[in-house]
Amino acid sequence: MFKYVLKRIGYMFLVLFILSIVIFMIYNLTPSNRAFTDAKADQVAMKQQLAGMSAEAQAKWFEERYEMYQISYGTETNNMILRYLRWVGLYPYADNPYTGKEGKLNGLLQGNFGYSYQYKKDVVNVVAAPMKNTIFINIFATILALAITIPLGIACAVRKNSKFDRFTQVFTIIGYSLPSFIICILFIWVFCALLGWFPASGMKTPGSSYEGFKWFTDRMYYLALPLITMTFCSLGSMTRYVRASMIDALSMDCIRTARAKGVKEKTVIYSHAWRNALIPIVTMIVGWFTSIFAGSLIFEDMFGLNGMGKLMISSLRTSDYDVTILMQLFYVVVALLGNLVIDIVYGLVDPRVRVNK
Repeated sequence: MFKYVLKRIGYMFLVLFILSIVIFMIYNLTPSNRAFTDAKADQVAMKQQLAGMSAEAQAKWFEERYEMYQISYGTETNNMILRYLRWVGLYPYADNPYTGKEGKLNGLLQGNFGYSYQYKKDVVNVVAAPMKNTIFINIFATILALAITIPLGIACAVRKNSKFDRFTQVFTIIGYSLPSFIICILFIWVFCALLGWFPASGMKTPGSSYEGFKWFTDRMYYLALPLITMTFCSLGSMTRYVRASMIDALSMDCIRTARAKGVKEKTVIYSHAWRNALIPIVTMIVGWFTSIFAGSLIFEDMFGLNGMGKLMISSLRTSDYDVTILMQLFYVVVALLGNLVIDIVYGLVDPRVRVNK
């Protein structure tokens, strides 16, 4: 097991290295020039001071300002490999004669994850608050959905083709078929406009500064409707998936043998059948938990939530590529770790699966 995990981690670093190059190249080949934008902003800000200079002097001043920013950002060269190594932190930046700063290593490996052009602060500080909100919301929704869908799927499989099973299938297929934004609009109309139980948007009472338990209750009051909507949208696919896996497991020869031996029905269902049905279900469950960090643009936009999905779209629209690149790399790391966890869990769930080779 230990050798297998080390081997997989080595592969993960290789994949991460390759994808980091691809992501860096894609965003750096886009028509965006941060150094030129900053130099132009300085020129506009110093318009009065530059008014007394000749046109040639102004052009020279702009070129020097532009070059200063290029050296600061490491974009004074068109060599993408060199720029990538600087971004990672494996190659030092050039000495800047305009600011007097000595070139040094200042990349990801040194803890420099970039600077947000839109929010005027480090990327780490920009991502921190939306990530906390996304994790907080999605953990509740995922656990709540699993607590409902797994028992419901098992019950439907055990009572296959019964009235309960048919009603559940009709109910879940509605949630599975309707687009998420339609469900959001329906739930807002019912629970906010008609019943008035929940607020339509926001994450806390406007102007409040609650602390402790009062902060938690106020937060949950505003997040109740988004959590209910996200859970409802998740019921259809997971319930049907659990039902199908359990039906296959209950039709296996070992289950018939266990029943023929007189094993209790609960033991047959929850020990023998459920254990065999877990293999395909584990992939979806772990996939759900890895998607916790990504956020959902639809839910965050409809309910006014400050999450990772909304931040990603906002960063793309404003060409805030330092934020976008860091988020993309983070998602790659989470996906790689999720695949490793899935393989390990396979070996724990089913002893027939070996993960030590």
